[in-house]
Amino acid sequence: MPTKALQIPTADGQADAFAAFPDRGDRHPGVLMYADGFGIRPVLREMACELAGHGYYVLVPNFFYRHGPAPVLDLPEHIGEEHRSTVFAQLMPMIEAHTAERSLSDADAYLRFLTTQPEVAAGPVAVIGYCIGGLLAMRTAAAHPGQVAAVAAFHAPAGADGPDSLSKITAQVHLGHAETDITPEALGELNQVLDDAGVSYTSEIYPGTVHGFTMSDTDAFDPAGLQRHWDRLLPLLHRTLAGS
Repeated sequence: MPTKALQIPTADGQADAFAAFPDRGDRHPGVLMYADGFGIRPVLREMACELAGHGYYVLVPNFFYRHGPAPVLDLPEHIGEEHRSTVFAQLMPMIEAHTAERSLSDADAYLRFLTTQPEVAAGPVAVIGYCIGGLLAMRTAAAHPGQVAAVAAFHAPAGADGPDSLSKITAQVHLGHAETDITPEALGELNQVLDDAGVSYTSEIYPGTVHGFTMSDTDAFDPAGLQRHWDRLLPLLHRTLAGS
């Protein structure tokens, strides 16, 4: 699966990124993929390539570009429990600096770039994200209701921006929660907010999972959880982007 290194013009400079897409001459529906907080690394490239193999152009930006090109952090090959405190000490200031204002400005630039690539088909796009990337995906969908047809967030604080933001989403939504991230009671409250906002969604706890379950380079990885993620994500994209 071919990948391409890219630079995305933004209001604050250039965001480095990569894209994965099928090795064919035709055009493909666009998907904006936000990484988790650990950022772009081999596992994200693998996931983007796997998704691209199903017929999508997948753009993965380094949303921490203001702090330098990816990899922004010096990560171990496997992010185990013994590394977490050191990594998070470096990570949290970058997360705190990535304000809603910055993320929305960047989302404008990412979508503008994605939809003008020669390999991307005309029509709506999808946005997916993991961990903090899931929150960014939800913000992007809320800010671009006419453009984003599907949004998926995994082990993410998907409802963190509250009912007003959720009510702006017109995309079809899937939320895959880690069992350790949300209680059944809190899930019911979130789903009620989505119901009240008129959002078309599925929202579920993935059994036996902990935060970060999709990422195979961490101790949180759960193969069954990752497969469930693909089993929910691929039909969602097919339903919403098949006509692109």
